[in-house]
Amino acid sequence: MENEWGTENSSFFIKALFVKYAEVIVPLPLENTYTYRIPEGMEAAVGKNFRVVVPFGQRRYYTAIVREIHERVPETPYALKEIFVPLDGTPVLSPLQLPFWEWLASYYLCTPGDVYRAAVPAGLKLESETVVSLCEGAEAQHPLPPREQTALDAFGKDTRLTVAALEKKTGLRHLIPALNSLVNRGLVTVDEALGRGFVPKTETYIRLAPEYVREEDLTPVFGQLQRAGQQKKLLLAFLDRALSFPLPASVEISRKELLRVAGVKAPALDALLKRGILTACEKETGRLRPPAEAVQPLHTLTAAQQTACEEIRQVFAAKSVCLLHGVPSSGKTEIYMHLIMETLQRGRQALYLLPEIALTTQVTERLSHTFGDRLLLYHSALSGHERVEVWNRLLQAGQPLLVLGVRSSLLLPFAGLGLVIVDEEQEPSYRQSDPAPRYHARNAALMLASLHGAKTLLGSATPSLESYLNARTGKYGRVVLKTRYGTGLPPQIHLTDIKDLKRRKIMKDTLFSPLLKEKMDEALSCGEQVVLFQNRRGFAPMMECTSCHQTLHCVRCDVSLTWHKQMNRLVCHYCGYSTLLPSRCPSCSGSEMRLFGFGTEKVEEEIAALFPGTKAARLDLDTAHSRRACERILTDFEQGKTQILIGTQMIAKGLDFDRVSVVGVLNADSLMNVPDFRAHERAFQLMMQVGGRAGRREKQGTVVIQTSQPEHPLLQMACASDYEAMAQNLLNERQLFRYPPYVRMITAVLRCREEQVLLRFSAAYAGALREALDTRVFGPFAPPVNRVQTLYVRHVMLRIERSLTVAFVRETLETVCRKMQSSPDCKHVRIHYDVDN
Repeated sequence: MENEWGTENSSFFIKALFVKYAEVIVPLPLENTYTYRIPEGMEAAVGKNFRVVVPFGQRRYYTAIVREIHERVPETPYALKEIFVPLDGTPVLSPLQLPFWEWLASYYLCTPGDVYRAAVPAGLKLESETVVSLCEGAEAQHPLPPREQTALDAFGKDTRLTVAALEKKTGLRHLIPALNSLVNRGLVTVDEALGRGFVPKTETYIRLAPEYVREEDLTPVFGQLQRAGQQKKLLLAFLDRALSFPLPASVEISRKELLRVAGVKAPALDALLKRGILTACEKETGRLRPPAEAVQPLHTLTAAQQTACEEIRQVFAAKSVCLLHGVPSSGKTEIYMHLIMETLQRGRQALYLLPEIALTTQVTERLSHTFGDRLLLYHSALSGHERVEVWNRLLQAGQPLLVLGVRSSLLLPFAGLGLVIVDEEQEPSYRQSDPAPRYHARNAALMLASLHGAKTLLGSATPSLESYLNARTGKYGRVVLKTRYGTGLPPQIHLTDIKDLKRRKIMKDTLFSPLLKEKMDEALSCGEQVVLFQNRRGFAPMMECTSCHQTLHCVRCDVSLTWHKQMNRLVCHYCGYSTLLPSRCPSCSGSEMRLFGFGTEKVEEEIAALFPGTKAARLDLDTAHSRRACERILTDFEQGKTQILIGTQMIAKGLDFDRVSVVGVLNADSLMNVPDFRAHERAFQLMMQVGGRAGRREKQGTVVIQTSQPEHPLLQMACASDYEAMAQNLLNERQLFRYPPYVRMITAVLRCREEQVLLRFSAAYAGALREALDTRVFGPFAPPVNRVQTLYVRHVMLRIERSLTVAFVRETLETVCRKMQSSPDCKHVRIHYDVDN
């Protein structure tokens, strides 16, 4: 007995000694990785960067990414759980992807789970969902409350429904309390089930049965089909695909295509399948858009473009980053395409980043004709399944590929990345605001390229001051492209003093100055097009009662409601709340309301009155609510179906239209008068970018900027297109007052439903930070909009010299947060950080 016990015990000890454990990342905003035991027999199916389903909490299951496999016995006070099931036989991340995630989490002060949740498409993240099942034969003994009865009635003939499906059927939200009551009454049960993930798209293909591949074997078949004309017609249509007998086994045609070519109905095909003459098989097909049929060679570069391209190559021989500073319409895209082709020919991948989905339409057409099926698109307008297919294609790529996309493309599984292009690098759209990770795609692209040993090309007509300073100090290389493509000349820029025109009652009831209207008349009479820029959507941004001067505000946010005339609703542009236009003032019951300001809807209405025979289109978030809607508006304008395009900043970003000769900036003051230290920089960039849409071919264009302060130095520099003077002027100011790019700025954003709780906590939090970081801490202070979605907001700003490491700052912030957890107010306050905001 003693020996047997000793043998069993030693066997158990040996097994325990060789147990393997997996450190995993779950898609939740949690700081730590979690340790799971790998069950015996599963070791070969679990590896680094693999997906596994793990139990988390009491009842939930999540798809986790394996960060590490080890044999260290964890010292934990709780019982270790086992991995539930592995999902892949190969890694789902590329080798350098996890280090990039960890850098993002560290630099932008979030968690690896935040990055995982943002990076991996939903189709690859299986999660358990709560399923409600009816108890067989159970009946309510007493009348049920309305919500419980509604939930019970929603089952109908179904016996199992998810909570989401129940809420959709009943139209009720927050059904959990009602379902708990039904569970207690014994009427339903609740459990967890794994949701459905990515499902490959399949299509039915038709082949000839193996016994009929020779002509002599198939001849008797036509005798059998003498009275089945439709079947015979379909079989002949299939045989037209083959040139000779015996037919190769690979000859096949999709069911849909075969029926179309033969011109017969499905029963004829079903009959041939039943006879065994034809066979059917399912093949996986992609959901991605097919490439252009013909692949065209690259265009020859102009002399100026060729010189710039050579200079970029010389920069890349010595540095990893180059800034291409090219004026609008200088042909930067053509240079990008030549550099991409060189990268692909070296067997490396390329990433081409754009700030907006709207830009991908025009650029995709150009790239697809050159790169064919080597081009992949990636942005939020793709379906979840399409995004998974792009992800898998990159993982399994047997050839170098080009990815064209927006900021989320950075998180794809690249392998052997050789070139990263960030077009319009100054655009604020590259900044991810919510949810975490709150990263800047330009800065993240630099790190991604560094990890891969790739080169980064930043392109812009008006570079960000950060990139300009880095180029001027020698950190980046810089190549300047000063000439427009072809014989085009820079547009003439005119400043119009609308304050004086209104004072003289020349612009009493109109949004258009006489100069702008005159230039529009000339352009339209010559068959040319006009672009009008107003960076505010809706009809009017503010509505006020003339009696009590009360402004109509959002009930959830501290911001005025914008009137959208076409919907006849007042809308909050922060939380989406909307309400019908009241007939009387809610405060004093006054009947007269006054509008302040104007948006794109009002511009569109006045255009219709001034130019009744001219077709105009509006491009903003209201009209471009989907990718197809945006593509339709831009395509119609490009083809000349519309003559005037009215839009917000969406029209300023790299769009190329041949016939645009006049651009109007309707209110430059609204761009400059913003409480943001970057307001003047962004105003200059927007005016230059939207002005660059004019005269992009042979004829010189015209830009009219309407303002109340034409003598303003920024507008004078914009009128002269003097980027260098603007950059030097603003850099001097920022250096004097300690603003980026001379310091690193981090904002702690604190939110709470109770204003007094937030005031107390934010003061204590700022005080604790001040003890650690001294004069680098500013605040707490209220932002311009200090309540959003019922949450009051306070900011604490840090200005950190660049000599301090990110690791030190992160450790300091974490120490202060741990210290503040003892405060009773802490559990009511949410904190996140904006780095380089």
